Order: sequence, then C-alpha cells, then structure tokens
Amino acid sequence: MRAVVITKHGGPDVLEVQERPDPDVGPGQVRVAVRASGINFADLMARSGIYPDAPPLPSVVGYEVAGEVESVGAGVESVAVGDRVVAGTRFGGYAELVSVDQKQVLALPDSMTFEQGAALVVNYATAYAGLVMMGGLREGDRMLIQAAAGGVGIAAIQIGKRIGAEVFGTASAAKHEAIREQGCDHPIDYHAVDFGEEVMRITDGEGVDVVMDAIGPRSFRKSYRILRQGGRLIMFGLAEAQTGDRRDLPALVKSLARMPLATVPWWKSLAMMNENKGIFGLNMLSWWDREGLDRLIPRLAEGLAGSEYAPVVAASFPFDRADEAQAFLAEGRNVGKVVLTP
Repeated sequence: MRAVVITKHGGPDVLEVQERPDPDVGPGQVRVAVRASGINFADLMARSGIYPDAPPLPSVVGYEVAGEVESVGAGVESVAVGDRVVAGTRFGGYAELVSVDQKQVLALPDSMTFEQGAALVVNYATAYAGLVMMGGLREGDRMLIQAAAGGVGIAAIQIGKRIGAEVFGTASAAKHEAIREQGCDHPIDYHAVDFGEEVMRITDGEGVDVVMDAIGPRSFRKSYRILRQGGRLIMFGLAEAQTGDRRDLPALVKSLARMPLATVPWWKSLAMMNENKGIFGLNMLSWWDREGLDRLIPRLAEGLAGSEYAPVVAASFPFDRADEAQAFLAEGRNVGKVVLTP
C-alpha cells in the first residue's frame, strides 16, 4: 500500500509517499480501504518533532479516516465488507489501508462524502468531550471557542447550537462570515481587539460559562479570567508552541515555561475556592488509549442521524501533495478540515 511517511523532523518537505506492507486484520478488527484521511494539528507537531506521543521515525501519522470496509477479522458483526465507514486510528491514517478495532468504526451517512467523513472523528469527539462531558454545556449557556474557523471550532459551534448555547468565537475577520453561517453569534477578530475585553463588553461584564482553548499558554490565563461564576475552561492544545514549518525549540521552551503560571498554580488552591471556576485538560489521544471512544461515538451518531452535524471541508489534497496540505493548515488558511486522499 501507499502511505505518507514522515522521514525525519523538519518542514513539510520531509513527507514522502512510500510503499509499505499492508496491515494485518486481527480478531475484532476492521480493515478500511481509505478514501480520505483527516489532518490534525498534532500531525504537524509530530512532523516538527515537538509531539511527545508521536511514533518513532520514520512514521505514518493520522488519527481518522473515511472509506470502505475492505475486510473484517473474526468476530466482527457490526460492519460488513463494502460498508461506508469512518474510523479513528491510533496513527497510520495517512495510508491506503488501515486496520482498527471495530469499536472505533462508525457508519458514514450516505449524505456525506468521504472527505466530510474524514472531518468527523477527532474534531467532533474533541468538541463533544470538551463542551458536554467536561464543560457541562447547557441550553442558554455562553461558550467561547478559540480558533472557531478550524475543524474543532466548526464542530464546537454546531454542537453548541444544537444544545442551544450562545456562541462566541475568535477568528480573523476574513473568516467571520463563514463562522456566522455555522451559527456563531459573536465572531471576534483577535487581530483587531483583545478577545477577553470584547467578551466582557458584549456580556456586560458577566463573562461566559465554557471556553474551549487550544492556543495557550498565554491565552489560557485570559480565557480563565472571562469565566463567570461556575465557568469551565477546557485546555486542549498548545498551538503557540508551533511556529513556522520546523521545530522551534526556543518557542517550545518558552511555551512550556509559561504553563505553570498560565492558569492556576498549585499554590492557588485556596483562591480557587473563592473564584468558583474550573479547569480541565483534554488530550484525545490519552483518552483514546485509556478507554477508546465508546462513550463518544454513540452520541455523535445521534447528531449525524439527524443531520445536525455537517462537517466543513476546507480543502482536499492527494497524498502526493501532503506537504502542501500541511502547509495550508499551518498557515491558517483553512475554514474547516483539511484532508488527504490517496
């Protein structure tokens, strides 16, 4: 099979399409003929050499795919050969074939393209886990999503609107119309205004109930400050640590040095009792490793069946242009998901 391989740490040019052995199909596993693979920010960090959970080089990354069931292992009854599916992959998604546990597979609605399917698993699972399971978002709550035009951002807007929340989102001005169309009530241009001050202005000083923030660590403290009483901050990324195309050790060191003071240091536990706010850390890979996505996939299926979740695909690139695809995402040109196709 063909696969996109990270040959060494560096810029997008280190990605190469290579021939690799077909994956085995064990008991309880499903082998998927991939038609589209999702690109996530963690893939860029792995390529740059700043993602500690990445597999050793040379490696094939990728957390989610859409395609058709090519074969099944013993004991698999949930899907059959030829079914259109999406699947979560513990790496290996940038390939023509991938084998996964049947619990990680979800039927792809006929109304969706394979490219849309590749935008489902990571983005919507992350948004749902953060907003609902950790953030406890309820009808009438206010929520802020940082980088609202990204894949997780679009998913979070759709989930928030389904629940009945008032949605705030940060994005460059050129992307405001796009996130308004998704349901963002208050687009905020973080280039032109201080997002914290703007949120407090719009809410008459009350703040918001839930913030999803993958920018950090500098934004974490500000996000925490704009929480109202009982508010919850969900930290789920560190985009600030990735600068440009290559590994930037000074930027990484600075970001990690800021982390202890970005939100609530250990010595502030008494003050937290008076502030009445909560902070959650979310890493879908560690969640995945410890218990899979069994608590998330069925809930996502409900929204898919009702056509309430509609993944937005910003651009699709063939495997041979994987370097362009990652650069497109790194430069922030996307509104929605960037995907690869074999």
